[in-house]
Amino acid sequence: MIWKYGIIIVILLVAELIYFKIADKCNIVDKPNARSSHTQVVLRGGGIIFAISILVWMVSQMVHGEWLTVKGYLPFLLGFVMIAVVSFWDDVHSLPDSVRLVVQFTAMFLMFYQLGILQWKLWWVVLIALIVCVGIINAYNFMDGINGITGGYSLAVLLPLIYLNVQYEYIDMPLLICIVLADVVFCWFNVRKQAKCFAGDVGAISMAFIVVFAIGMLMIKTKDYSYIMFLVIYGVDTILTIIHRIILHENLGKAHRKHAFQIMANELKMPHVLVSSIYMLLQLLISAGLIWLPMNHYAYSAVVIVLMCLAYLLFMKKYYHLHEEYLVSLKQE
Repeated sequence: MIWKYGIIIVILLVAELIYFKIADKCNIVDKPNARSSHTQVVLRGGGIIFAISILVWMVSQMVHGEWLTVKGYLPFLLGFVMIAVVSFWDDVHSLPDSVRLVVQFTAMFLMFYQLGILQWKLWWVVLIALIVCVGIINAYNFMDGINGITGGYSLAVLLPLIYLNVQYEYIDMPLLICIVLADVVFCWFNVRKQAKCFAGDVGAISMAFIVVFAIGMLMIKTKDYSYIMFLVIYGVDTILTIIHRIILHENLGKAHRKHAFQIMANELKMPHVLVSSIYMLLQLLISAGLIWLPMNHYAYSAVVIVLMCLAYLLFMKKYYHLHEEYLVSLKQE
């Protein structure tokens, strides 16, 4: 079994290197803008390795006679292909928001079909869930702003999911392992002072789609909805940042650098990898507490959310003025 995953990680590594050649030749790059926390042009779309890992998993399963397993995930796979293709195209040539959202909602609908939660009598609940889940995958993309944060945070989510899969067997284990191996390959090129590549929309949104699916499968298996806490750090940062921008009467569609991790990296000049590691370790610690502490999961979740919100507010109270000074300096240039 170990040699099998050894071969897979080599295949993924070679695939990533081949993509770098293609991206370089086709000028698929990320140029710094007002929202960026980097100052140099970097290859974009390195997160395509996550989509490639799904393909590798499918081929590996069928080679080993597990084609029925692949067939059993067909709705999810169809939705994943749709969202990965459109996200990659958006990395190459920017697409209208309407096109991306239509595809994202369609892909999420297919995921819900896979999960077996399309209850037409509760159509309004399904609609709300669709909106929330599409919001989650876009928030995952918005949080992809510094070296290491998407790869590191995704590992912090995937590792507890693998641990719980040993106990509950809620999803195909080779699928999760292939995604983790792809994430490790991506991190090798991204988690450094000068990243070789960025995940791009194809990476962040594809990974988010996988993560939401895995957490959904776990919730259905265990009937425990507190496992959404595996995304709590991203959730608190995203939601409170949106509220903050609404209070400031800002256009939510406009690029910004107001996330806590952006202020840490830009105004406080903390190394990107350090900031990403803080987010990763905090999420791992919270997930470990949810799994192992002898405490009601929902009570634990409430306590953690309150503490994270307080931490965010105290951080912004102390350091947000640095971002305001940065905005003033832009106007003076």
